[in-house]
Amino acid sequence: QVTFVESGGGLVQPGGSLRLSCTASEDISGVYRLDWYRQAPGQERNLVASLIGGSPTYHYSVKGRFIMSTDNAKNTVYLQMNNLKPEDTAIYYCEPLNGGAWGQGTQVTVSG
Repeated sequence: QVTFVESGGGLVQPGGSLRLSCTASEDISGVYRLDWYRQAPGQERNLVASLIGGSPTYHYSVKGRFIMSTDNAKNTVYLQMNNLKPEDTAIYYCEPLNGGAWGQGTQVTVSG
């Protein structure tokens, strides 16, 4: 089981940027797929971005604004979020692997 601890969220004005981090409980260098999800108030958890075999894919709503990457030496997954919009407000999570539990996520609020 691989679990993640998310961090880096906060309150930002529209047009601002944040970089989220997910630190894994163990080595993720050999993992084929990694995913970022988000859950807005009153909504289901939805897929935002994935790294599949090292290639990123993005939900259409964040494409061109978000960039997903990894630092395998730090067992960390990043989500660089630029040009943030109020509709990006949500709790952001990395999907656990091999039956691990979901973390608490990190809150992103875009307002102002």
